[in-house]
Amino acid sequence: MIQIGIIGGSGYTGGELIRILLNHPNATINFVYSTTRAGKSLASAHPDLLGETTMLFSSEVNTTVDLVFLCLGHGNSTQFLQEHSFSSVTKIIDLSNDFRLTDDAVFDTKEFVYGLPELNKAAIQKANYVANPGCFATGIQLALLPLAKAGLLENEVHINAVTGSTGAGVRPAETTHFSWRNNNVSWYKPFTHQHLGEIHESLRLFQKGVGELYFLPVRGNFARGIFATAYTNFEGSEEKAIAMYKEFYADSLFTHVSEDPIHLKQVVNTNQCHLHIHKHQDKLLITSAIDNLLKGASGQAVHNMNLMFGFAEKEGLQLKAGVF
Repeated sequence: MIQIGIIGGSGYTGGELIRILLNHPNATINFVYSTTRAGKSLASAHPDLLGETTMLFSSEVNTTVDLVFLCLGHGNSTQFLQEHSFSSVTKIIDLSNDFRLTDDAVFDTKEFVYGLPELNKAAIQKANYVANPGCFATGIQLALLPLAKAGLLENEVHINAVTGSTGAGVRPAETTHFSWRNNNVSWYKPFTHQHLGEIHESLRLFQKGVGELYFLPVRGNFARGIFATAYTNFEGSEEKAIAMYKEFYADSLFTHVSEDPIHLKQVVNTNQCHLHIHKHQDKLLITSAIDNLLKGASGQAVHNMNLMFGFAEKEGLQLKAGVF
C-alpha cells in the first residue's frame, strides 16, 4: 500500500484523482494540499465525495510520501518544486505542461519521462518522474502515432477537436460560464495550441519528416470529453489502415479500434480511447474520442502510477461509461 500526496486537490483533475484513489486497492491518500481550502472537507469542493471520505484539505505537505501528484496550473509545478523538497524516494507525476517537452524535461536533478503509456510504457515503468500528457495531445497522438510509425505522415494533417468546458479548468472565465457556453460553439487558438509541441515530439520519434499539423481546437457546449477528427492523404486501403492500427494497439488495455463509427458518450467517465478509421477517396479519416479529465488527465496519471509501482495496469481504472 503506497502513500499518496495530491497537490492542488480542489480542481477538476484533483477531484478525479481523489475519486479514483479512494477506491484503489494499492494506494492510500496521505494528504490533499490546497492553499485555498485548507481545513475544509474534500466534499466542500467535490460534493459527490460526501459519505465517501471525511478527509480535510491540508495546509501541510508530507515530503516523505511514496508518490506526489502535482495538479497545479501550467507554470506552477516548477515554482512548487523550487519551494518544496521531497525525499529521494518520492516519485512525482506532474499533470501540468511544465516538463512535457524535451527542453523542459530536466528540472534540478529530476528527469521527467513523457507519460503516454501507449508510446513510453517501458520508460514509465523505470521512471521516478513522469510528465502526464495534455488532453488534446493524448487524443491526437493516439490518432496519429500508427501512421507515424509506418512513415506515412509526410503530408499535411488537418485536425479538428471539440472539448468540454472542464478542459478550461475549474476557475470561471468568460468562455466557460453556463450562459456563454450553453447552446454555443467557438474555436480558439487556431493552429497555435500549446499541445502541438508535445504532439510533434512524439510523432517525430517515429518519423522525422512529419507534415504540417493544422489543428483547430473547438469549445463544445458540454462538460467533459474530447471528440477529435484528423485526416491526411493515404494511398492504401481502409482495411490496411485498420489492420495497422489494430496491430499498433494490440497490447494496449485502454486504446481500442472500433469497426463502427464512435461517439463521445462511449468513453466519457472512462480511461478509454476509442478510435475509428474511415477512407474516402485519397483521404484517411481517423476519429478519436477520450474523456479529457480521465484518459486526458487523472486516469492516465493513475495508469502511469500503476506502471511505475508494478501494479496491474487497470487497477482502479475499470470505470463504466454512461452511454444512455
